[in-house]
Amino acid sequence: MSEETLDGKKGFDSAYANRVAECDGGGPIEGTRYAGRQDFKGRLTGDYVDVGDPPSRWYLMVDLTLRPDNFVGDAVWCLAGNTFLGEDGPTLPNR
Repeated sequence: MSEETLDGKKGFDSAYANRVAECDGGGPIEGTRYAGRQDFKGRLTGDYVDVGDPPSRWYLMVDLTLRPDNFVGDAVWCLAGNTFLGEDGPTLPNR
């Protein structure tokens, strides 16, 4: 998800604030009806949003040092289960 605000229960987790992380997810392939994998690397802010029922946790990543060529945002929301601390670190828990 791009940097637009997510609706849901907002929170802050200081354990992840300012941590370097990587995340991957799906995104539309321009000019098609298909999606492909997208990789991001940046700094987690600690902000999160729990969306849906049952909820899925999304963390806000900024200061992107890796992003798809066609990604125009300065930040991205990363699904917890697809977000990794450091280069080979643990996956963030969903809740």
